Amino acid sequence: MSNSTEIIVIKIHSKIVGRLVLSPENCAVFEYDINWLQNGFSISPFFLPLEKGAFIAKRNPFNGNFGVFADSLPDGWGNLLLDRVLKKYKINPCSISILDRLSLVGRNGMGALCFEPENIFSKLKPTEDLQYLAEEVAKILNEEYDSEAIELLNFQAASSAGARPKVMIKYKNDHWLVKFPSYYDKKNIGEIEYKYSFLAKKTGLIMPETQLFENKYFGVKRFDIIEEKRIHVHSAAGLLNADFRLPSLDYIELIKACHGVTRNIKEAEKIFRLMAFNVLIGNKDDHAKNFSFIYQNEKWECSPIYDVLPSSGFNGQHSTTIAGQGNPTLKDIYEVAKLSSIDLKHAKLIYEEVADNLSGEI
Repeated sequence: MSNSTEIIVIKIHSKIVGRLVLSPENCAVFEYDINWLQNGFSISPFFLPLEKGAFIAKRNPFNGNFGVFADSLPDGWGNLLLDRVLKKYKINPCSISILDRLSLVGRNGMGALCFEPENIFSKLKPTEDLQYLAEEVAKILNEEYDSEAIELLNFQAASSAGARPKVMIKYKNDHWLVKFPSYYDKKNIGEIEYKYSFLAKKTGLIMPETQLFENKYFGVKRFDIIEEKRIHVHSAAGLLNADFRLPSLDYIELIKACHGVTRNIKEAEKIFRLMAFNVLIGNKDDHAKNFSFIYQNEKWECSPIYDVLPSSGFNGQHSTTIAGQGNPTLKDIYEVAKLSSIDLKHAKLIYEEVADNLSGEI
């Protein structure tokens, strides 16, 4: 990376979506490609409608980036790995631009967006040896690591989000995300998340296939790749320009946004069901990046769910509030339905179904 990236070409399935440059104030400036305008779709309906002209990103909350492209960048664990790889090559992580970071993602990000020119450091062959990967993760958490291994882990993290260490692997010809315990996790965190993935499905939530690798590492099949075809994914944080690091969203806003982008009340009811599940199991780490939407078959819909297990959240309260409350009552839950145009009678049936299926399980 001897030279800074001046322009990024964004593609989906080899088709040019548009181009990204930086303004003099270091904010992203995006313009759709003329062919995409004729045959494509809005990759971010609220902030990048399918229209001619240049769009300029706001400074906050994504440091001058658009939410849809910020979704492709790593955070937490991924940033830790990337920063160490950059330092290995004598590059100050603070000196590289948004465009440089997107070029480092290239074709290796989550979802369908690809970024050119691609500037990938590692040429190492990915491994499915989870024991080796777990050992190298443990070394990094203990501030001991091999420079070659950290490049491999950075590549296999594939710009994934979240604080927990994770890698992408191929397993039985499918793409999987596998998580390892962080420094602060319980040793059996994988078993816990595996249990709650089954409880989620039991309550009617849509979740991809899950597996407990080597009886201890939680794995989930990636929903952004189906039969090698990449699916466009957009987090609620990116869609709504919401800061996921702080409480910045209420389920009322989230459900309204879901209805607005999908135009389908059934999709909005999925968010209400997920809210009920999160409240009942005590998943308070329900921040704006833990909800996503996917675009397939020429329409938007809720993505399958992920990251659902008991957690403390922000000061012991839900990161996404429930009718303004961080620790809600049943009245608050039904207030969400009332204020987001979900039939109250149906909302009660959803809540009761979730509660009944969790009875005796938590």
